[in-house]
Amino acid sequence: MRVIRYLFAFACLALGAIVGALNRQPVSIDLGFAHLPTNLGIALLVALLIGVLAGGLAISASLVLPLRRRLARAERQQTAPETRSGN
Repeated sequence: MRVIRYLFAFACLALGAIVGALNRQPVSIDLGFAHLPTNLGIALLVALLIGVLAGGLAISASLVLPLRRRLARAERQQTAPETRSGN
């Protein structure tokens, strides 16, 4: 399983390097308060990374956190009757 993860990570790195190498045109990104001169390939990869991180945060906020709260509530309800019956 670990070998498959390493192969997948290497394939993603190789794909990123290929995209970066094929898109060497200079671009300037205007952030409103600053201009960032960079290559198109780097800009594409950074935009993709930001999108993946934003999607992960959205899924975490909408699914993972409510499920953790529900699990903690269920664990509290399960342990509360056991401590009362022991008294």
